[in-house]
Amino acid sequence: MKDIDFKKGDGLIPVIAQDAATGEVLMLAYMNEEALKKTIQTKKAHYWSRSRQKLWLKGETSGHIQEVKDILLDCDGDTIVLKVEQHGGAACHKGYRSCFYRRILSEDTIETFQEMVFDPKEKYGK
Repeated sequence: MKDIDFKKGDGLIPVIAQDAATGEVLMLAYMNEEALKKTIQTKKAHYWSRSRQKLWLKGETSGHIQEVKDILLDCDGDTIVLKVEQHGGAACHKGYRSCFYRRILSEDTIETFQEMVFDPKEKYGK
């Protein structure tokens, strides 16, 4: 852990979750040291929720667990890439495979280019 710079981001580092088989970027989240340790120990992605101010296991509610295949650290020691196998077909809490399901076409136009995998109201009751 000594090579990982948690201080730069006030205890958090950005984490890019990427499909291990295809390279598709699934999501961006944050980890504190505890989340990284749990991820290493369990081989399941754990993150720090900035909105809820707590540690969470990805998929604990939806069942869409991220099984970690590899953990990469950047040259500055302040960003991680998780190579994962995404279970349940979706990484995004809004029901899409990837959190990056929209494309900016112009200042006024954003298009959704992915199909929904699940209905978030059914999974989360919201």
